[in-house]
Amino acid sequence: MVGNEGVVGSWTRSHEEDHEGIQVFRPAHVDLPPARGRFGLTLRPDGSAVSTGPGPVDRGQAADGRWQLTGKQLSVDGPSGTASYEVVSADADRLELRPIDRH
Repeated sequence: MVGNEGVVGSWTRSHEEDHEGIQVFRPAHVDLPPARGRFGLTLRPDGSAVSTGPGPVDRGQAADGRWQLTGKQLSVDGPSGTASYEVVSADADRLELRPIDRH
């Protein structure tokens, strides 16, 4: 079972490291190679969340939401729906998520 402490924090997707359908995230403070926008998640201890990503005309955009971890399933609710992931691994340097579905 993964604990909340393993996923809490600000994470930036390192798509260069994605593998076998697993999305890899690194702590937001880690320097990653330049990219035209990166997806990010901030998961706060109080259950609030902020998702960030590329937007129109190369401006980033952010959306507030909520998150919940049930066993190994992470659900992130936002304005465009709920994203669900299996937490494959979580530690201070790396978060690996496998998307389950989106509704």
